[in-house]
Amino acid sequence: MITYNAEKQIFKIDTKNTSYIIGTLRNTLLLNLYYGKKLKDFDYELCDLAALAKSHTSVEAGMEGAGMGEVHSLDFSTFGNADLRLPTLHLKYADGSVISRFRYRSHKIYAGKPKLKGLPATYVENDSEADTLELELFDELSKVSVTLIYTAFNEIDAIARSMRVKNEGENTLEINRIMSATIDMQSAARDFDMLHLDGGWARERFVRRQPIFKGNQEISSARGISSAQHNPFFAMVHKNATELSGEVYGFNLIYSGNFTAGVECDVYDTTRAYIGINPFTFNWKLKSGEEFQSPEAVLVYSDEGISGMSRIYHKLYRTRLCRGKFRDTERYALINNWEGTYFNFTEEKLLDIAKKGAEVGLDLLVLDDGWFGKRNNDKSSLGDWFVNEEKLPNGLDGLADKINALGMKFGLWFEPEMVSPDSDLFRAHPDWAMGVPGRAHSLGRNQLVLDLSREDVCDYIITVLTDILSNANIEYVKWDMNKSFSEFGSFYLDAEHQGELCHRYMLGLYRVMETLVSSFPNILWEGCSGGGGRFDGGILYYMPQIWTSDCSDAGERMLIQYGTSICYPFSSMGSHVSAIPNHQVWRECSMATRGDMAAMGQFGYELDMSKMSDEEIEQAKEQVKFYKKYGEVFHKGDLYRLRSPFEGNEAVLEFISEDENTVILNYANRLATINNAVVVVKLTGLDPDAIYEEVEAHIGHNVFANKIRIGREFSGEFLMNYGLKFTNQRDFQTTIRVFVKK
Repeated sequence: MITYNAEKQIFKIDTKNTSYIIGTLRNTLLLNLYYGKKLKDFDYELCDLAALAKSHTSVEAGMEGAGMGEVHSLDFSTFGNADLRLPTLHLKYADGSVISRFRYRSHKIYAGKPKLKGLPATYVENDSEADTLELELFDELSKVSVTLIYTAFNEIDAIARSMRVKNEGENTLEINRIMSATIDMQSAARDFDMLHLDGGWARERFVRRQPIFKGNQEISSARGISSAQHNPFFAMVHKNATELSGEVYGFNLIYSGNFTAGVECDVYDTTRAYIGINPFTFNWKLKSGEEFQSPEAVLVYSDEGISGMSRIYHKLYRTRLCRGKFRDTERYALINNWEGTYFNFTEEKLLDIAKKGAEVGLDLLVLDDGWFGKRNNDKSSLGDWFVNEEKLPNGLDGLADKINALGMKFGLWFEPEMVSPDSDLFRAHPDWAMGVPGRAHSLGRNQLVLDLSREDVCDYIITVLTDILSNANIEYVKWDMNKSFSEFGSFYLDAEHQGELCHRYMLGLYRVMETLVSSFPNILWEGCSGGGGRFDGGILYYMPQIWTSDCSDAGERMLIQYGTSICYPFSSMGSHVSAIPNHQVWRECSMATRGDMAAMGQFGYELDMSKMSDEEIEQAKEQVKFYKKYGEVFHKGDLYRLRSPFEGNEAVLEFISEDENTVILNYANRLATINNAVVVVKLTGLDPDAIYEEVEAHIGHNVFANKIRIGREFSGEFLMNYGLKFTNQRDFQTTIRVFVKK
């Protein structure tokens, strides 16, 4: 719900449990008056603005006695007037000036949520689900208008923000910085930490929590992708907040390219949180009459701790960011041949794997890299999307038919954004790859990035994939992207527009994805970028799941999946059982542990099933049955993170089904200790007066399995206050316990 008090010029934006309040000071400064737990009433006159006056700070022109921009808590800012902090928007005009002064011009409030042209964003299925405020500001001198867009979801405590800039003047201007959201919070430095997710290839989204200090703390990507190094998410977490209690503010950008996000703390402890396109690699020319739409940022507030914030993001992204046939349905349990065969496969070998997959109850076989061109290693053929008939003499359609005859579906891997220098495509169109005249290419995995800022390149990808997907019964696509940008340049764009390359690339990528997923709605699409290098809301808008990491080791996945769940739901995480010794870290985890860690995400196997022992095949059958029985609890239920592997030896996750009748506890320890203390885990979120029957349990190494007696009954009060006891008997041991409310 959004209301406007015209007399006091206050906009009050309410979700079910939160309020976001902004006001205009003399129609010039846009103030952030409050963001937090829902307020029934708000009196602007109780805000003591006079107390904010500071010596040696500038007063906004025309606002003598009222407006010191540098010390106010603002919701929108430009640089170079009275506010000298990092701005929301920074423009450069034809005369070289970089000063803008925006004033309130108009607003409109309406039910529903607008689509963002060319960009992924959250959405509503019915206008009653959300209300939107479009607040228009105008710079009279430059004739530039800015429309700030705020959408409040009525039943989900999330607020979506973005910005549209229009050049209403006669001269071309430059956008040098545009944040999708900024918000100032007084005294935040004293009270809050900054939490973010960092990492690298095969160790994505590790949790970092650090105090906010004076100055600027920033995470960013200038790699052309959102990146494994930093995810486009951060949170401001109260110093006393835990997973289950305390105030948390989350900020997430629905964008797959270069971003920046962070907090700038000034001398008065006012902290400006910001998130948007990375200005380091961005410069956009805006001609007369043209508009620029920023990506969407999603803001979440919770007073129920970090897990409380996560549950809000999970529900919103599961139901109003992901789209299509597979949004609400349970997906396929699959077998991928990559770690089983790498490039060395034949049709016969794939069929042997598929037969075992069918035997254990899997739904789909995915043929990974190596099926096209002359692709026998990673040195050639990307871009040459025609079948290697030496490996597949009956083609993709023939292989798909044989897989289907086994009762399984068939899926295929692509890397359509890339080209190998040793390929027919590159030899025919060397200018289709990113590059700079006279500069040598820097290769990664022996490949280059195609320039998706070009319409002809995008059209080529659409045409080629459409042809392949139309001529074989392909029901799953894994879309990979294994190289960050280098030699940032386009042979198509002129010198004046080279700074637009990275964002134009994303607009091209989104056009390609939108066209293909709309043309093939019955295909399950999974994103991938060297594992989880582009795990973001932008991709989830087109593809409801993403390969979480190229590290398939169960021990490392305890960390990676825990960190990913801070913002993204388990329904979006591809997670597989792989061979041992693991191919990334050479660790040997038990089959049960590998299954327990994979079961929480989108489940599958990443090994050669034809080499599995009879005992392993029987274990796999049980794992598939367990996953299919309880997948919806993991994917649609509420998640409570009870113990963090980043803070101790255990990762403990609790899932409660949508109907609140099923509770699953996944307990995982990393290293065993001798003569160790018993670990007590207290559950949460249960009905204290209800009785919960333990209906299923298993331990990763089957050590002391007889200690858990199926059929025992516990009160919710007992489970939450007394808890359950665990012992760490082996390295990387897991225990899963399932309770059903009676």
